Amino acid sequence: MSASKEEILGKLKELLQKFNSNNIELTETTDISTDLNIDSVAVMDFIMEVEDAYDIDIPLNVLSETRTMADLAAVVQKELG
Repeated sequence: MSASKEEILGKLKELLQKFNSNNIELTETTDISTDLNIDSVAVMDFIMEVEDAYDIDIPLNVLSETRTMADLAAVVQKELG
């Protein structure tokens, strides 16, 4: 399954919405943990939903360098091949 960066960002925004209790505008530059003020457990729940949605496994070492929505979209796109 291949998808454009814009399609992936749209899906990520959709999946992240339930963790967005402060209704922060989600953009490419949104820092998933800091801007949304969610803890590491919620971040991992979100990542698991992303992995399930795209049927991929995101390596933990890659996650440690992934901060923004754009970063995560790039990782998903790479994992999709």
